Amino acid sequence: MALSQDILAELAEIAPGSALAQARATRDAATRHAQGSYETLFSQQDTVFPLDERFAVAAKVAKWHNADALAAHYAGFGLADPTSARLTPALNFARLLTFSPVEATPSALKTLTQAGWSKEGIVTLAQLIAFVSFQSRLITGLRLLNDKPVTASDTPVVAGIWHTTNTTATGKAAPVVFTHAELGWEPWIAAKPLADFTDDEVAILAKFGHTDSDYFRLLGRNLPVLEQRTLTDKGIFYTPGGLPRAERELAATVTSKVNGCIYCASVHARKASQLSKDDNAVEALLAIRPGRSLSEGQSARWQAEIEFAAALSVTPPAVTPHHLAALEKQSLDTLEQLDLIQSAAFFAWANRLMLTLGEPWLS
Repeated sequence: MALSQDILAELAEIAPGSALAQARATRDAATRHAQGSYETLFSQQDTVFPLDERFAVAAKVAKWHNADALAAHYAGFGLADPTSARLTPALNFARLLTFSPVEATPSALKTLTQAGWSKEGIVTLAQLIAFVSFQSRLITGLRLLNDKPVTASDTPVVAGIWHTTNTTATGKAAPVVFTHAELGWEPWIAAKPLADFTDDEVAILAKFGHTDSDYFRLLGRNLPVLEQRTLTDKGIFYTPGGLPRAERELAATVTSKVNGCIYCASVHARKASQLSKDDNAVEALLAIRPGRSLSEGQSARWQAEIEFAAALSVTPPAVTPHHLAALEKQSLDTLEQLDLIQSAAFFAWANRLMLTLGEPWLS
């Protein structure tokens, strides 16, 4: 069985030349590098995290997201024994990242290390789980736009819990509320020293401005995946036309509220405020308590966008044609809807890495 040449178009049943196909072509970088991330993750030949283990984890994560066709796709490849001493803790880690990444602790990574997982293997495992979380949501959103059936869960669409411990694992002061403030982030497993990268690899990190970032040097333990992920990010958030940039940042903030990721929310709430010039609306979103609707007190347009992004972000996704109709009522066209979906879905990926490989601190 071969990897699909455009897995998203195939599973969302997107007809060539359709309005949705044209919108994806307009977002060519996001389309190409989402596919590139899939191809890189599921073609790397190594003994650190063999392909049969990768397909086994991916099939399970897709199934947990009610992405049955995607789960069947991954299950069509040779799968490793899920009860093996290596894969059992990996699947436990996958369940944690899928359903409750905010509950991750350094002990989850220690369990993997004790089961024989290397730092490189753990980073790739986390990337794969987080990527399939993104990919599953993209397929759901694209199928909605394409007027194809989706399986919507009855998961409550509300703000999630977040960290309330006021110190990090190393004793730094930790944030316990959502904030616009700039935060630091420290990894729970060692970032790769810059001196250990080749000159060509340093050039890739430098191209994205990340040579001094512990987060990116940690993810750089699998640099080809990091490169595709970063290019996907830029293709979603830094492209002209379509959904205003402030509203893409809004979607990122909403997803971060659902997942309880204080660090990601701080970055993207700050950008949403700067771009929208509506500090009060963003502050209101950040202040929503766990279990409450995230759209309280917002304008009609932002309310529709927040409710759609939140429904796409819960696990399994709970987004329905009703949420799409609310966007259409606010006159969002196909490209704007695609931008909203991709922005929210990408932070299903980003939050799961930030929350499970380290933690924020008050800088």
